Amino acid sequence: MGSFSIGDLARATATKVETVRYYERTGLLPSPPRTGGNYRAYGPDHLARLSFIRRARDLGFPIEQVRALLDLADQRDRPCEAVDVIAREHLAEVDRKLADLAALRRELDSMIGQCRQGTVAECRIIEALAPA
Repeated sequence: MGSFSIGDLARATATKVETVRYYERTGLLPSPPRTGGNYRAYGPDHLARLSFIRRARDLGFPIEQVRALLDLADQRDRPCEAVDVIAREHLAEVDRKLADLAALRRELDSMIGQCRQGTVAECRIIEALAPA
């Protein structure tokens, strides 16, 4: 497999070109060699790494956890305990967000349930949102 332009790499991973550049600037994606015309020439390793980053981001891992996972992925002989710790931390954060969303849903449901279908002047939702 040959090299990819930044546009080809972006399309292959469903990533915006500017995001690819950002990942390079922050060190998540190594800078590729340049062609004679000074264009970036990405290889299969860049494609694999960017695909990993995209999948991790799609699962909601923050950039610093992605960075840690990439570092661990580069050390194939290490035990995967550290990877497990990162994944469990992220799962706990997801559970916290789900609990927050459930509380938000209950609050909104309660506000909507108080609606009397009258005028806006009598609206319980507007009343609940207004400062006390």
